[in-house]
Amino acid sequence: MSIPLRHGVFLAPFHSVRENPTLALERDLKLMQLLDELGYHEAWIGEHHSAGMETIDSPELFIAAAAERTKHLRFGTGVISLPYHHPLNVANRIIQLDHMTRGRVMFGAGPGLLASDALMMGVEPEVTRDRLEEGLDAILRLFRGDVVTETTDWYTLNEARTHLRPYTRPHPEVCVASAVTPSGGRLAGKYDLGMLCVSAGVQAGFDALDVNWKVASDLAAENGREMDRSRLRCVIGVHVAETREQAIADIRFGAEEYVDYLNNNQPRLHVPPGKDTVDWLVENRIAVVGTPEDVIERIEQLYAKQGEFGCVLILATNWADWAATTRSYELYARYVMPHFDQANVNRVDSYHWVSEHQTEIVDKRIAAANQMIARHEAETAAKAEARATTSR
Repeated sequence: MSIPLRHGVFLAPFHSVRENPTLALERDLKLMQLLDELGYHEAWIGEHHSAGMETIDSPELFIAAAAERTKHLRFGTGVISLPYHHPLNVANRIIQLDHMTRGRVMFGAGPGLLASDALMMGVEPEVTRDRLEEGLDAILRLFRGDVVTETTDWYTLNEARTHLRPYTRPHPEVCVASAVTPSGGRLAGKYDLGMLCVSAGVQAGFDALDVNWKVASDLAAENGREMDRSRLRCVIGVHVAETREQAIADIRFGAEEYVDYLNNNQPRLHVPPGKDTVDWLVENRIAVVGTPEDVIERIEQLYAKQGEFGCVLILATNWADWAATTRSYELYARYVMPHFDQANVNRVDSYHWVSEHQTEIVDKRIAAANQMIARHEAETAAKAEARATTSR
């Protein structure tokens, strides 16, 4: 692979409506610390305002706190729902985070997933994709240092400029959400953005991967550019244990509530009446529930479908309890990451080289040991002879 594969997490998050929300947020911050220690590269944090389970309203606030607890992990807004925000405010907040994190922040934008969010703010869901493009276009100009004056049907900019220049030059990386429709690919190709393929792990999103990438690539070519595959990110559900049986048992903790939540927003996971939800999830490959080898196989399938890409993001579902969840991230870091990093190639080659030369190596070790024994015996005999000669 010519593009090194990065690994990260897409944190909406999803927390049971039965649990303490304060402790849930604290646990999310602890997860960021764990990911940092385990060598993950990125964490993308969502924005939601309704429906119950997705409890982070401001990814920027969360990122500011998480950045203080970590050293290496990069953070992205995954995503800021632009139709709900004035473009100048978004640009200034991202630039401030860029300074506070010393360049560890990325800006992800989207139209807003939950229709309930939009309706509470008096925004019709039908206009959100158009507003996403309008707001994104303005923010990119503000990032570049332009002075922007324009009026739309939902915001006004009057000789607007950002308060600070970005810490990252020319500005933080910008990504746009891409699911099934071509809207994300169109924006990525038009504006030279990265893509967050948030549904790559489910069939409809998987099927659309190469289609949306082609949409982006064709528009980029029309503008004299080429899409950068290192800025393409694929989100998949993952829960790993030592065995598939253990992984399946683990997710019985919270998988059914997760499915109920998604279907409460918009029926999309149609579990047949009387069918066990966990069994249905596993059989329909909604997520990788199994061993590290199963995850490696799924990522290889993404490569076969999409070609090379830059980062795989684990969808943080909280299907399992905290102990099993942290164990899953650890197993992924221990066995999936090094497979794609080829971190152990030299070690494996060294092991095999020793195996191939084992007879020669053993013979030389025995010869060296015998030589030392013979030398010691000769020196001991010489000393004994010298003592005997002296005593005569």
